[in-house]
Amino acid sequence: MSSILSLMEDDASSNSVETVSGEGLKSVAEIATRIRETEEEIEKIDTYLKEKKKELLKLTDEDMPSMLTELGVSSFTLADGAKVEVKPLYGAAIPSAKKEEAFEWLRNNNHADIIKNVVSCSFGRGEDQKAAELLSDMSKKGLVPEQKEGVHSATLRGWVRERVENGDSFPMDLFGAFVGERAVIKKGKV
Repeated sequence: MSSILSLMEDDASSNSVETVSGEGLKSVAEIATRIRETEEEIEKIDTYLKEKKKELLKLTDEDMPSMLTELGVSSFTLADGAKVEVKPLYGAAIPSAKKEEAFEWLRNNNHADIIKNVVSCSFGRGEDQKAAELLSDMSKKGLVPEQKEGVHSATLRGWVRERVENGDSFPMDLFGAFVGERAVIKKGKV
């Protein structure tokens, strides 16, 4: 037992900071500085990327559609063969504060089929049998399932598009719905 202890003491003393050379500490400091500089550079790049994405969104969703509308053109082809056209843009996101009201509206207006209803229950180790019997005897076992209702974002966006294109009225603000335009550029054949 004492031989293990002495080996550990020898190992600890040979790796201590006191035995590290000045060059070794200098190398550690250099690497730490490079890490910090790289983190700062990545943060600047992330900020730049966010700004560029915002700029692109303004160009595609505001500037180009309004310019084409002003010119009375819906699409055109560039000299390199790329086709520029403005397409409708649909979006929606049910605000958390209006979730229950939105679901009630969907149910009352025959659109409940787009609401997903997920019921789940967590089990610990060795409770496989309980899980298998869940549907038939949940209440007997005293299990309390978690329930989550929601509408998938793509489903909601498609539902909004369908309502708008069919001319159906619905409370757009309740569903955080919006309709806009986006310029799309399809590359020409090279």
